[in-house]
Amino acid sequence: MATRLACPPPRSPMAIPPSYVDLGKSARDIFNKGYGFGLVKLDVKTKSASGVEFTTSGSSNTDTGKVNGSLETKYKWAEYGLTFTEKWNTDNTLGTEVAIEDQIAKGLKLTFDTTFSPNTGKKSGKIKSAYKRECLNLGCDVDFDFAGPAIHGSAVFGYEGWLAGYQMTFDSAKSKLTRNNFSVGYKTGDFQLHTNVNDGSEFGGSIYQKVSDNLETAVNLAWTAGSNSTRFGIAAKYKLDSTASISAKVNNSSLVGVGYTQTLRPGVKLTLSALIDGKSINAGGHKLGLGLELEA
Repeated sequence: MATRLACPPPRSPMAIPPSYVDLGKSARDIFNKGYGFGLVKLDVKTKSASGVEFTTSGSSNTDTGKVNGSLETKYKWAEYGLTFTEKWNTDNTLGTEVAIEDQIAKGLKLTFDTTFSPNTGKKSGKIKSAYKRECLNLGCDVDFDFAGPAIHGSAVFGYEGWLAGYQMTFDSAKSKLTRNNFSVGYKTGDFQLHTNVNDGSEFGGSIYQKVSDNLETAVNLAWTAGSNSTRFGIAAKYKLDSTASISAKVNNSSLVGVGYTQTLRPGVKLTLSALIDGKSINAGGHKLGLGLELEA
């Protein structure tokens, strides 16, 4: 009687690691999202029947009274992997971006980005490239300048949850590296650890943990070579229910931030936030924030 050998189960594909700028993003989001200190902000997102997406944003600084605004239109031609984006802001800067993804090669994205300021006549251009596949995420951007282009490169390797990344910038006008960063991390479904060294002098690290379906926490710390001061912070986000959440954070400078986000109805989100200086509670200088997001 013939013996049949059992085939091993197929190996699941390795996950695509994040880009270098997204390393430690989960922890940063806990510290940054849900707050808008010192601002009154309105964001409106709409989409036309033809598929054109419009994003309008306006904000007023409660300290200076300065008002900023921006308008962005985006159209995706999915059949050819193309995305066209037009941008304008109240500094009177116009931007155009054309991106093509997964057409030349699977996992490859090319972006052509230009900006123009009619007031000053200043122009800038950038070509971005990104390639991602199992265990690997690469990026290379070229900033064009009359003095000489600047080349930005990054690479992230991932294996069984471990992540290692490198980021650099080469200034061809000065013929030297102007940025030289390293990063190492570990990522699982509910836990992330991230450490980085920037230019050999800035050291940082962060920890993110999803304690439960409703509670997320994060810790970050940073210090600079030659300095005895260490910057340290703790943050948390708790979902009260499917429509509301509260956020809180504190750092070693005794700055306490709190935020409350409420979905009033589908497509309408309200955010309230406050920043309190714990060292001088009676002296004032605290900041409040109000944000409203509309989406249709």
